[in-house]
Amino acid sequence: DDDDDDDSTGMDWNLRKCAAAALDVIATVYGDNLGDDSAFLLQILLPHLKELLSAEWELKEAGILALGAIAEGCMNGMTDHLPEIVPYLLATMKDTKPLVRSMTCWTLSRYSQWIVKVPEYMSTFVELLLKRILDENKSVQSAACSALSILEEEATTDLVPYLGYILQTLSAAFEKYQKKNMLLLYDTVGTLADSVTEHLRIPEVVELLMPQLIKKWNSLQDFDRDLLPLMECMSYLAMALQDSFLAYCEVVHERCIRIVTLCLQQQENALANPDHYEQCDPDFIVVPLDLLSAIAEGVGAGVESLVPQHNILDIVAKSAQDSRPEIRQSAFALLGDYAQVCFVHVRPQYGLFIQLLSRNLNPGVTAVCNNATWAIGEIAVQASRHALEMEPLLPLFLPQLLEILKKLDISNRNKTLLENTAITIGRLGLVCPQIIGSELQSFMKNWCAAMRDFRDNDEKHQAFQGICRVITTNPQALMQDFPFFCDAVLSWQDTPTDLFQYFSQILHSFKSSAQRQGEGTWERYIASFPETLRDPLIKKYGL
Repeated sequence: DDDDDDDSTGMDWNLRKCAAAALDVIATVYGDNLGDDSAFLLQILLPHLKELLSAEWELKEAGILALGAIAEGCMNGMTDHLPEIVPYLLATMKDTKPLVRSMTCWTLSRYSQWIVKVPEYMSTFVELLLKRILDENKSVQSAACSALSILEEEATTDLVPYLGYILQTLSAAFEKYQKKNMLLLYDTVGTLADSVTEHLRIPEVVELLMPQLIKKWNSLQDFDRDLLPLMECMSYLAMALQDSFLAYCEVVHERCIRIVTLCLQQQENALANPDHYEQCDPDFIVVPLDLLSAIAEGVGAGVESLVPQHNILDIVAKSAQDSRPEIRQSAFALLGDYAQVCFVHVRPQYGLFIQLLSRNLNPGVTAVCNNATWAIGEIAVQASRHALEMEPLLPLFLPQLLEILKKLDISNRNKTLLENTAITIGRLGLVCPQIIGSELQSFMKNWCAAMRDFRDNDEKHQAFQGICRVITTNPQALMQDFPFFCDAVLSWQDTPTDLFQYFSQILHSFKSSAQRQGEGTWERYIASFPETLRDPLIKKYGL
């Protein structure tokens, strides 16, 4: 009777779910947020829950559900009780009732941030969770898969010691699971890849996982919707495995291109003859394009030989002209990735691509505008390396980029777009410093504001290299916004050597200019800076 009590009845389940959701809200409002006063909620709840946990299985399951419901809101308050509760729940994962086992998986996952810090509980939880993944009951399989995904996100590389056991279990699950739980399994594998990344790049590990996925890949028809979550799973694996994914690139590339090509043809037919053809499902263009992007990001220059074989860039160009924004968004992401890893194939058509990108710099369609802006920046970096002429193309997009930087406020909604715009304008300084320099005074303050919180990485490095070249072409334009530039300079946690030299040159040049205006001018000026800006600037750059 292992499939009994699977809790699939509608009204009872809905009522219980609503009650748990209400308890979750109460715990969030009256739990840890009240600080020292939060204990009164647990004082009310815990005696009732302990009664439930020792009762018959239906009440026990309700108590376990309630424990999970209060986890997020009462995590701090529950910490003192978890050494008693977690061992009980771990034992309950072996309960004879499937509904109790599945609910326990969910509740323990809600406390995973605490469990990962306690090695003996972590080890037992992983072991029992993997057994539940291969449970005979489908609801338990589902709950265990979801719980493992949550644990993967919380534990990340702490799961590395268990990787062999995890992958053996997931490989067995591919043989066992049916359609519904198979989709959850794809998500669990993708989350694992995202969490442990390079630790999957071991031949034995790859051999446990990839043959099963390729088997599923080959068993599904091109327009089976179950192929889409498998593609999303493959995207995470391509980025994690990197060169270890090369052996699977060609078969994956070929299918993605075939599906997108068929969809684009169907779309052309639907527009030309809407009475006889339906528009294609955009997911069958977006998801394959995103998978191609992930492969380019993961494998890098390893895709260079595949791109010309399938006329991928022609497909990117067609996708970039689709009326649906989600398709253009994915097309521009792929274009930016190809510009980065195999510009040799983008170069012959880069003028066309710049035109397509320029038509999509509308901040009202934020995601499309963001990817188009980023792709222009990637092309600019390559243009600077390959001595390509970009100046004739600047009127197509530079006014729009400057308008975005000047007009949008720095809010959470606009933050990524503004940062990408600032990065791209900085990168353009690498290839067209004179023209960017002529506009410097109009955007420098906003550029600095957008860059001050940006993490240290290669994109930021390139943007600051470009903006320093721009400043040297028009140093007077920096005068009114000099404090903002200083603030942006100090945003670096670990300043690259070449930038340190650039910054020193610009800062000391500005100091010398101020000193020529009269004795004490520089000292009075720097003294007007906030102490938190002035002191580290003087200490680091000898001002």
